[in-house]
Amino acid sequence: MAIVGRLAPSPTGHLHLGHARSFLLAWWSVRSQGGRLVLRIEDLDSHRSQSQYIDACLRDLEWLGLDWDVGPRLQSEGLARILHCADQLEKAGLAYACVCSRRDVQASLSAPHHDDKEFRYPGTCRDRFASLQVANTYSGNSACLRFRVPPEPVTVDDSLTGPQLFDVAHEVGDFPILRRDQSPAYQLAVVVDDLHDGITEVLRGDDLLPSAARQQLLYGALGFQPPRWVHVPLVVDSHGRRLAKRTDALSLAALRQRGVRPRDIVAWVASSIGVETNEIRDAHDVTSSFSLARVGIEPVGVLADMFPTLEQR
Repeated sequence: MAIVGRLAPSPTGHLHLGHARSFLLAWWSVRSQGGRLVLRIEDLDSHRSQSQYIDACLRDLEWLGLDWDVGPRLQSEGLARILHCADQLEKAGLAYACVCSRRDVQASLSAPHHDDKEFRYPGTCRDRFASLQVANTYSGNSACLRFRVPPEPVTVDDSLTGPQLFDVAHEVGDFPILRRDQSPAYQLAVVVDDLHDGITEVLRGDDLLPSAARQQLLYGALGFQPPRWVHVPLVVDSHGRRLAKRTDALSLAALRQRGVRPRDIVAWVASSIGVETNEIRDAHDVTSSFSLARVGIEPVGVLADMFPTLEQR
């Protein structure tokens, strides 16, 4: 089977070193297997996505020396097919309309939260409405569409961390695939897009490992097999905290302005997987040395001042 991977940045801020590491690893993995790469800009979050960050993402990826075979394309361009799949799932009885607000879920005594961030949906609207239209008429507001999660745990066979078991029904319950404004939720959008692009390998940060379980359920519901999962450890700061897009000092734009070279970033990522960096000039020089077996499973630490500027050389 031909390997097809993807780079899928979200234009919600500047890319940082954590993104650079994940994108370089994804690029090396696909290129080392002679595969193809798709560049998709995931711009469906209308509240956070900004057009200037689309240009910034492209500039950062090109600066790193990465290329792609398809794209760049905007995720929003495929909105119709995502909505079509949501409609298919509803008609098949695999998704249902829900009028519960986040506050309703939080207030439910039968909805313990998971990881202090996400609340488990207790199934209040399961089998309550015949359709989205009926739910909208009943509430006077737009309803969301939730995927009907089966009770069995899900095993995600990750190529780096090994099999991982998730009890999606217990951890989050039935999750949204369409928001109340009828825009696609992340879990459905990324599955439909990856199917459309023929993606066979998804390499990304391990903070998205729980999402793989939900996406795997959606793949099955739509009648397809999931891609090869590869979830790599995150880059963390000196306090062990994952980098965020607000970490301006470690954004690629800020590093570039300081005079840090693409080679410096490439060499740092290569050294984090045990590749000799003396002869590295750009990202292409690492492809032949890349092996998933080199990638560890522990977080990778970084300091704001670890990259020398041109003045320091």
